[in-house]
Amino acid sequence: MTRSVPRLVVAAPSSGSGKTTVATGLMAAFAARGLAVSPHKVGPDYIDPGYHALATGRVGRNLDAYLCGPELVAPLFLHGARGCDIAVVEGVMGLYDGAAGEGELASTAQVAKLLRAPVVLVVDASSQSRSVAALVHGFASWDPQVRIGGVILNKVASDRHEELLREALDSSGVPVLGALRRVAQVDTPSRHLGLVPVAERQAAAVGAVAEMAAQVERGCDLEALLGLARGAGTLPGAAWEPPVTAATRREVVAVAGGSAFTFSYAEHTELLTAAGAEVVTFDPLRDERLPEGTAGLVVGGGFPEVYAQELSANEPLRRAVAELARSGAPVAAECAGLLYLCRELDGQPMCGVLDATARMSDRLTLGYRDAVAVGDSVLAQAGTRMRGHEFHRTVVEPGAGAAPAWGVRAPVRRVEGFVQRGVHASYLHTHWASRPGVARRFVERCRTS
Repeated sequence: MTRSVPRLVVAAPSSGSGKTTVATGLMAAFAARGLAVSPHKVGPDYIDPGYHALATGRVGRNLDAYLCGPELVAPLFLHGARGCDIAVVEGVMGLYDGAAGEGELASTAQVAKLLRAPVVLVVDASSQSRSVAALVHGFASWDPQVRIGGVILNKVASDRHEELLREALDSSGVPVLGALRRVAQVDTPSRHLGLVPVAERQAAAVGAVAEMAAQVERGCDLEALLGLARGAGTLPGAAWEPPVTAATRREVVAVAGGSAFTFSYAEHTELLTAAGAEVVTFDPLRDERLPEGTAGLVVGGGFPEVYAQELSANEPLRRAVAELARSGAPVAAECAGLLYLCRELDGQPMCGVLDATARMSDRLTLGYRDAVAVGDSVLAQAGTRMRGHEFHRTVVEPGAGAAPAWGVRAPVRRVEGFVQRGVHASYLHTHWASRPGVARRFVERCRTS
């Protein structure tokens, strides 16, 4: 089976070149023309897809060859892009940067090759003129299987500067598809883990996306970019589908959301639903009780450290979470969810499910991890191998319970996380599409606990 989905990958020589502005602006500009745009992000990042969703009106999806394996990149892409007129994929870091020590694995270049998609290279042109041709030539010739279909020049100082840049690139064989002027940075504020999520900014985020679209409209040849995307050709294989489990009764699985818990992959909800769950989202900052009939709880990533006081103040919900955990019901917590289940976070009382404390730290913990389940839990059998990602500036003490969640290899061998009764809590972010049995096992435990 082959499918034809017009598609572009937006990449750059390095982080900070303007990928997010260009990719999000392109998504919004194409959507404004009445096109159904499928938004994607290379890598494990949760925040950029929120801006992509705002730009397109469709859920932002991640394509991560490390977490899910290269073999799932194209199927997950086709799943997300079903019924769309064009797909825009925002890259990660520099074009050829991937998982540390793993060659091209999880790089934007690898994903572009797996998708057979042309790459648009966003180049920070400030402080250079003719040298831009050498830079583009190097990136275009490094891997002949990566097709650089065009360049968008960013942070161009003036008409004369643009003229010099275009003249230098005339002999490169790579067309210039846009030039964005050096302007005040679009209002996308950052903090300790990157951009502030859309859910926390609301109207301001809408304005930021509109400005990105306006910059792209002013400076880019949208027709040429659309033509490049349409020339991507067919992509063999079938779209990914979550395996469906027949269920006579749907168990309610409560999923934490709101401003404090914004990190989740769309496929997790789809997998839980396919496994027979009724997924109900609730906001731990606002809701004083769990959804009616809750049989299982999923608390993903986010920024509870920013909202520790408000989360602590919602004592009725903290008690409800603790009671659910004591009952033996399945509870899956990742990173932010782990902090929420601790006794306290930065001195503020939390749910007290785990005999551990959490606090902010100056040290950033970041990177892919190979993990193996130490014992049986509501998510996996002992010995189950998964790949995950850590991304936090907090410390939990102790780092593991009497029954740890995972044995982790890299950067050093260690155990981490907590398994007790129906609770599985860990710093590790995982992508369940790589192990659909995780969702099925969780929902089955909701029925039997």
